[in-house]
Amino acid sequence: MTKKRKIPAFKNTSEEARFWETHSVTDYLEHMEEVDNIFALSPELSRTIRERSSKKAISLRLFRWEIDLAKRIAKSKKVPYQRLLREWIDAGIKQDMTRNM
Repeated sequence: MTKKRKIPAFKNTSEEARFWETHSVTDYLEHMEEVDNIFALSPELSRTIRERSSKKAISLRLFRWEIDLAKRIAKSKKVPYQRLLREWIDAGIKQDMTRNM
């Protein structure tokens, strides 16, 4: 059984955007309001949705100190630490590809 989660109150849209970058809407469906309005997504949001849907979750074991340090660095950059880790992995892959091609 999934634990029901309540959508937090946000101070501003930036805070709300950061929250939804790291949380799944499906965990909060019971708190969503049904709407009849049809709206168009901005091209940037459409691209973000397409990119997120193509990601696959993996399990990765890191040392506690690696996670703690990544969290501290992410906090100083004001980004979620998972995003920072993805950026580091992406940069490492791209660097390795250019070096080995």
